[in-house]
Amino acid sequence: MYLILIGCEYAGTTTLAHAVNDWSKRSLGTDFKLIHDHYKLPDTNPHGIELTAGEIEAFRSLSPRLTEVVQRHNLYYHTPWQSGSEENFLGIGLYFEELVYAPRYYGYGGDGEPGDRRLISRILEQRITRFRPDAVLILVQAAPDVIRKRMVEDPHPYPVVPDADVELIIQRFEQEYANSLIGHKFKLDTSNATVEETVAEFAAKIQPFLTQSDLLRQALKQGSEV
Repeated sequence: MYLILIGCEYAGTTTLAHAVNDWSKRSLGTDFKLIHDHYKLPDTNPHGIELTAGEIEAFRSLSPRLTEVVQRHNLYYHTPWQSGSEENFLGIGLYFEELVYAPRYYGYGGDGEPGDRRLISRILEQRITRFRPDAVLILVQAAPDVIRKRMVEDPHPYPVVPDADVELIIQRFEQEYANSLIGHKFKLDTSNATVEETVAEFAAKIQPFLTQSDLLRQALKQGSEV
């Protein structure tokens, strides 16, 4: 599987990604090994040891131009560049978060600027549709009042989206979801659903998009449990 989960901060993308990984272990007998969640800045927990407060502050002190370069390399690194791979991939936000967040909050990537994220995202998306035609785009949604409630009850240490921008950011992700070239896509709303209920909905909606390899793993897993 090649999955991209997108949505406004606090919609539940990270929570759902880990739950989907657990579902994949149970249902397919395989996992994603790594969950790539590197596009809300600062990226406090890259693969490996969590960054120290000093390292995070050092990253935040970078100019917008330097941050753009780092993130552009990050995006290209996490995008397929050749055919033949069936490796599982689970990315949160990817170039969609750069499209939505970078021009508004990070100071780079606007239309016509160096590192124009609309242009770069289209190039990356063309690579994905060419080399990973099994890619599935999932828009994770939550109502504005639910997102604001989560902001208060479980605040992130380095939040991105301010309270006043919630409706705008929800709309922006919906726009980029609709404009995406990725043909396999669906939405999940976490407003009133538990994690378990959302994973069950995911399991039903992903079924038409499972590859032959996924279906074989699923059949073998089910057979082993009989």
